Amino acid sequence: MTTSTSTSTAGSGSGSRPAAAWEPDRLGDGYEQLTFDLGPDPDGEGDARAVLVRRTVREGEQVTGAVLYVHGFSDYFFQTDLADFFAERGLAFYALDLRKCGRARQPGQTAHYVSDLGLYDEELELALGALAADHPDTPVVVAAHSTGGLVTPLWLDRRRRGGRVGPVAGLVLNSPWFDLQGKPMMRGPGTWAVRGLSRVRPLRPLDLPESTVYGDSLHVSAKGEWDYDLDLKPLTGFPVTIGWLAAVRRGHARLHRGLDVGVPSLVLRSDKTHYSRTHSPASDRADTVLDVRQIARWSGCLGDRTSVVPIADARHDVFLSLSEPRRQAYRVLDAWLREHPDLL
Repeated sequence: MTTSTSTSTAGSGSGSRPAAAWEPDRLGDGYEQLTFDLGPDPDGEGDARAVLVRRTVREGEQVTGAVLYVHGFSDYFFQTDLADFFAERGLAFYALDLRKCGRARQPGQTAHYVSDLGLYDEELELALGALAADHPDTPVVVAAHSTGGLVTPLWLDRRRRGGRVGPVAGLVLNSPWFDLQGKPMMRGPGTWAVRGLSRVRPLRPLDLPESTVYGDSLHVSAKGEWDYDLDLKPLTGFPVTIGWLAAVRRGHARLHRGLDVGVPSLVLRSDKTHYSRTHSPASDRADTVLDVRQIARWSGCLGDRTSVVPIADARHDVFLSLSEPRRQAYRVLDAWLREHPDLL
């Protein structure tokens, strides 16, 4: 049995640095966190850091692989049911709160802001190093949601082109953000305007209408069943900044030219999108954030071993859906893992 360790040396490439000791995490017993100090923020907002969270290996659990989970925009890791699911199948679970996100954001920093999605490569590599220190020579499944589902394929494609694939052996994407939703003009003239303005006003928030529809469907304070920190994941989401959106659109363009993540991929999404300014029963049985047709269209850009499975009545985060679509999402994930025994 592989057991948890109290310290780790993170990093698997140039620029890596020793990690601090694991400490108790806000999730309580059975969870620990490790802070990566990343030095001065390239975008000029003080010092950057990222936080890796691990579910500790429990007595009697066998570890044959590991998972690295990456959250989306206006999000952080709190989905302990997902961690338990993987652990039950022999996969030690780790989740990374990226710089300026969730646990990693520091006072005075703009939530989730980066000028280039490639900046996340540093903490992603450090996280892989920490996993390797805890569980040497085990395969790693990268799992990611929404914006994390764009960040991680871009990172894996860069790793492959740089001659690295291992220890990553599989990719699971939960409603990945593969294109800009909304009217076609936003993907043409709107994007050109964003790119131009990002050079002079990168931190300017977009003037978008606030909505709590998705948050209301999830959080226990409204109509949902999930209890999480609204300071880290507000009901309305954080403001979308010009510079961040420009970075995302560059990421979209790179994806659309075609990637090769180098490993088998599973893409889970809802079977439908429902946009509304007010919450209704339909909001609980659809993706209220992204256009699922775009996910279906662009999933083929990941490489030549991609499975795409729509989950009927799923929410944007399929693993936070109502009970039946949630169970179906887990059934699909379980079947996919069993089809790839080298991941387990």
